[in-house]
Amino acid sequence: MHAVTDVRLSRHARVWILVLALVLLGGGATAYTLRAASGRQAGAAGTPVAGFTLDGGRPGALHVRDTATGRVARLDPSASGGRVAGGPACDRFHAAGPTALCLVRRPGVPARSYALVLDDRLRETRRIALPGIPSRARVSASGRMLAWTMFATGDSYARSSFSTRTSILDLRTGYLVKNIEQIPLTLGGRRYHAPDVNYWGVSFAADDNRFYATVSTGGRTHLVEGDMANWSARTLRENVECPSLSPDGTRLAFKKRVSEGPREPWRLYVYDLRSGREHPVAERRGIDDQALWTDPGTLAYGYGGAVWSVPADGTGEPRRLARGASSPAVPR
Repeated sequence: MHAVTDVRLSRHARVWILVLALVLLGGGATAYTLRAASGRQAGAAGTPVAGFTLDGGRPGALHVRDTATGRVARLDPSASGGRVAGGPACDRFHAAGPTALCLVRRPGVPARSYALVLDDRLRETRRIALPGIPSRARVSASGRMLAWTMFATGDSYARSSFSTRTSILDLRTGYLVKNIEQIPLTLGGRRYHAPDVNYWGVSFAADDNRFYATVSTGGRTHLVEGDMANWSARTLRENVECPSLSPDGTRLAFKKRVSEGPREPWRLYVYDLRSGREHPVAERRGIDDQALWTDPGTLAYGYGGAVWSVPADGTGEPRRLARGASSPAVPR
């Protein structure tokens, strides 16, 4: 009888030991998951490596998002791999003047993100929670005005169905326009209202008041000139996407749809605001990016997992600036 009882107790002990082990393993897994989530959140906070600043390199140094690390990097031929990757982790990045804008997608469904406003030492000064997927980011030359575009639905401008939400933030006043779709729009000389209006790809003029952007409605895209002070916008011409104003304010680089197919439908063009003339640049591949003016005569853009440059006047040929990179920016 005692032997049978001992066997039963032994079996009960084994069961409890197994349960305890499972609880401990589960707790360890939970703790690991929480630590991992905490680590992702810390990365999303945009914390740069100590000493990495916008003005830490030579004047006019090109900054990019390093694909391997997700961090902002500064191109430096003397560094290992030709760059120093010590900036914050971003999905989209842009910087000008003393300000940087970092768009970070948060994990989870539905898609959510943050817009992080950073100073010239890349320290976070403001954080704005956003719905959607990061698409475009722009900072005015002075660093005062910021704009970003999020995909509310869809994730590509080549698709027939997508929706965007474009916001503008004035750092001087702190005023945030959450969605510029409500701006009074004049199309073809008449006030225009439609439920399918979408804006994206803002580019600011030097006065921090005027801006250019794309508006899409009725299956067509238009170049829009906006006025912040008067809170108005008017279309200038059709088939212009992701405009980027030149440093002297006289030209716009943009992507133009040249094919109706979903595969590389765009080409990169430059439009002269004074003459109304446009010309293609020497880049013949389909560029789905908002080009950057690195100087008055040169454009930079992302394509095929790398950052490239090309002369803005239509001469020359594309030149690769950085492999495994996107979101070019030249802080000034």
